[in-house]
Amino acid sequence: MIYQRSSQLFAEAEKVIPGGVNSPVRAFKYVGGTPIFVKSAKGAYLFDEDSNRLIDYINSWGPMILGHAYEPVVNAVVEKAKLGTSFGMPTEIETKIAELAVSMVPNIDKIRFVNSGTEACMSAIRLARGFTGRDKIIKFAGCYHGHSDSFLIQAGSGAITFGSPNSPGVTQGTAKDTLLANYNDIQNIKELLEANKNEIAAIIIEPVAGNMGCIPPKEGFLESLRELCTANGTLLIFDEVMTGFRLAKGGAQELYNIKADIVCFGKVIGGGLPVGAFAARNEIMNYLAPLGPVYQAGTLSGNPLAMAAGLAMLTELNHDTEIFKRLEQKTAYLEVGIRKVLTLNNIDFTINRVGSMISVHFDKDEVYDFNTSKNGDNQRFKDFFHGLVKEGVYIAPSAYETWFITDALTYEDLDFTIEAIDRVSKTLS
Repeated sequence: MIYQRSSQLFAEAEKVIPGGVNSPVRAFKYVGGTPIFVKSAKGAYLFDEDSNRLIDYINSWGPMILGHAYEPVVNAVVEKAKLGTSFGMPTEIETKIAELAVSMVPNIDKIRFVNSGTEACMSAIRLARGFTGRDKIIKFAGCYHGHSDSFLIQAGSGAITFGSPNSPGVTQGTAKDTLLANYNDIQNIKELLEANKNEIAAIIIEPVAGNMGCIPPKEGFLESLRELCTANGTLLIFDEVMTGFRLAKGGAQELYNIKADIVCFGKVIGGGLPVGAFAARNEIMNYLAPLGPVYQAGTLSGNPLAMAAGLAMLTELNHDTEIFKRLEQKTAYLEVGIRKVLTLNNIDFTINRVGSMISVHFDKDEVYDFNTSKNGDNQRFKDFFHGLVKEGVYIAPSAYETWFITDALTYEDLDFTIEAIDRVSKTLS
């Protein structure tokens, strides 16, 4: 494939945008090479500035669950834009999408819309601290909850020590209130809670991790986490920015039958526009201003275009009773095909999958947390990524990101992808 136009555009972007991108993973730093600039997309396909077609397995990192330029969503945005793009005042459509979201998701009474998943998670933490009167939180290594200061923390030494800043600009004062735990390690959580009795406001977790590749919770892990939070007066926050309205109508809460105290949303809930949200039962949500003392605001929150896209998307998912079954079947089909060709080509691998989230780790051992996710063959992944791009298949340019399946993929697309992986695998071995 030719990437002359993309290369030119990246060179121009580097002059005026830090690193040439507005989100770091787009820069191809992990895999090397020049980022691909997209000109348009439709259904399951991306079309770049050099007129190459790529089958898309990131789908804008999750929201395009029904495919790019999905007609009901596009039409909703266009019609709403004709009436004005922003007012800074309440609109009826905010209530409509709120009512629909609350009806689809178990265990929530009220929801507040914001502009991104980062903002949703940041606000959920503030709300949890205000509601409990406690300062500390626990997060898990490898789980990403946006770039708010509280979440950019790396491991300290030992299971019960404070974390340390993972980025310049994050203060030690912020870091000391964030404790780091190991995903899928319930004993680690018990030790942290014991060492910090009556100090932990919340535990925030991706119920299915998607930022160290796809990593499912081990059997009983989420159930035990729920029990420990209840016993310690600690709120359980599910970051369902990825899993919400993707793994099931009611997200991971429905899939695993676990009731979180606060749930964060993004991606699918915005239909491809910048939207986030956080939700909980009445007694927690009523702590928010203007009802309660916890302040949270946003000039563009509930933006009518974003609300229109989100409402159209959720309406489609709510009415299509077979959508999640189809997504499960297509992703399972892809998994079986990938397993077959990688095995035949003598490639060491592990595949993790939950519903329509899937990732390939180039390591024969189980991948169940951040440390094990780092054991994969990184050079092999880089070769795999670039090999697939040449074949016309686009996956995330990082071994630490899940793939997202869209219903717009046909079985012909899946077969094409499996055959491409077969050809690329032969060059890897």
